[in-house]
Amino acid sequence: MSLNNLDMLYRQVIMDHYKNPKNKGTIDGDALTIDMNNPTCGDRIQLQLQVKDGVVEDAKFTGDGCSISMSSASMMTQAIKGKSISEALHMSESFSNMMLGEDEHFDDDIQALQGVSKFPARIKCATLAWKALEKAVKS
Repeated sequence: MSLNNLDMLYRQVIMDHYKNPKNKGTIDGDALTIDMNNPTCGDRIQLQLQVKDGVVEDAKFTGDGCSISMSSASMMTQAIKGKSISEALHMSESFSNMMLGEDEHFDDDIQALQGVSKFPARIKCATLAWKALEKAVKS
């Protein structure tokens, strides 16, 4: 697949998560809840995690923002369900490394966000949900 075709596929994946977000909504009952925003561009997210015995049983988000921030939240909530807290934090670290241009690979839609690393102003958009994850489980 040519680089242009791959770039187009990645854009389609991002737009699909933006237009049809996974796990958008709220968790009924007890949940770790964290609100974060990116004052630079106005993106905001509320992340909710339902954790039992150190495993993320459910993850949902609400918020408003650009296609990058909302798609990243959708992808992240999908990816961390069923993972232990330590696995989720490891994924967050790997994602941050990918945003810094390091050669990290994900086996799912998250890989589509790799191109964001070429646009420093958009990195905060992509990492907002991941930073919320880190803050929620460390608080």
